[in-house]
Amino acid sequence: MRRKPSWAALEKAAKERILIIDGAMGTMIQRHKLGEEHYRGERFADHSKDVKGNNDLLVLTQPKVIEDIHSEYLAAGADIIETNTFNAQRISLADYRMEDLAYEINVAAAKLARRAADAWTAKTPEKPRFVAGAVGPTNRTASISPDVNNPDYRNINFDELRDAYKEQVRGLVDGGADIILIETIFDTLNAKAAGFATLEVFEEKDLELPIMISGTITDRSGRTLSGQTAEAFWYSMRHLKPFSIGLNCALGAELMRPYIAELCHVADVRISAYPNAGLPNAMGEYDETPDDMACKVEPWLADGLINIIGGCCGSTPDHIAHIAGHAKKYKPHTPFKAEPRLRLSGLEPFVHG
Repeated sequence: MRRKPSWAALEKAAKERILIIDGAMGTMIQRHKLGEEHYRGERFADHSKDVKGNNDLLVLTQPKVIEDIHSEYLAAGADIIETNTFNAQRISLADYRMEDLAYEINVAAAKLARRAADAWTAKTPEKPRFVAGAVGPTNRTASISPDVNNPDYRNINFDELRDAYKEQVRGLVDGGADIILIETIFDTLNAKAAGFATLEVFEEKDLELPIMISGTITDRSGRTLSGQTAEAFWYSMRHLKPFSIGLNCALGAELMRPYIAELCHVADVRISAYPNAGLPNAMGEYDETPDDMACKVEPWLADGLINIIGGCCGSTPDHIAHIAGHAKKYKPHTPFKAEPRLRLSGLEPFVHG
C-alpha cells in the first residue's frame, strides 16, 4: 500500500517541532452572522427544510467564507488545518434532509482546505502545511441507549456507522486530505467504526494516510461518555496504529491536563491536544483570552507532553497565534516506549504482567 508523499513531510515536521493545529471553525463562522439565505445560496433556495446551522453545507454555498477562515488560521501559524466536515456524513446530514450530499461536501471541503494549505506552503516552503480530513462522532451513539427506559435499544449500529464513514472518508481522500482525523470521540464504538471504514477506504484506493485519533473526556470523572478512562480508550484504539492520540473539546486546558498526562505515560505514539478556550459561560460563550489560553497550555509544552497543540470551541486565529508563539520555544514530546505486554480495555484498562 503506497503512502501519500506528504506523509514523509509530516513525519519530518513532527520530529523537528511541536505542530500547531487550527482552532474552532464554528466560532469563526458565527462571526460572519450568516442567515438562512446565506446557508441556502442559490442552489438550495427551494430546499424543503431550514438549513441554517448546517455549517458543513457552507463549503458548497459560501466557499469563500470557509477558505478565508482556513487562511486566517494558516496565517496565525497553523501547520494542520481541519476540513469543515465535522458533521458531513449522511447520518448527521439527514437532520437537514441532505444526506445524499455527503460525498460531495467532503470532496469540496477537502479541496478548499487543500487550496489554502498549498498557497501557504508555497509562501513558506520550509514550513509545509497539511490538511486533516475531520471525521466527527455523528449525532448517534452505538454504545448507549437514547431511551433511559429501554437500555438495550440502539438508534444506530456498527455497520450503519461504518457505511456512512466510508462515504465520508472516501470524499476526504478524493478531495486531497493528507490526514484522516477521527475527533471528538465520545463513544469508542463509533470511533472503531470510523477507523475500520478508514482502513477499508485505504485498501480500496491502495493508499495509506496518517490517522489522528482525538477523544473527548466529557467531565471531571475522567471518562468518555461511553465510560472509558483515557488509558482504556487508548488500548481500544491502538490497533489503528495512529500517527497520534489525544483529546479535544469538552474541557479547558486546566482540566484537560491530567488526562493528557495519562496518555503520555501509556501511548507509544505522538500526543495531540486542542482544548476549548475555557468552559462556556452562562450564555454558552467562551471567555478565555488568547493570552490566557496560551499561558495555560504552556506548562504542557514545557513538561514535554505535547506533539500537536491547538484549540477547539471558542478558539480563534488569535488564540492559535498566541499558542504557536509559546510552542516554538519547546521540543516535542518523546513517545513512551511500551514493553510488549497484553493490554486490554473495557471501561478500565487491564495490563497483564
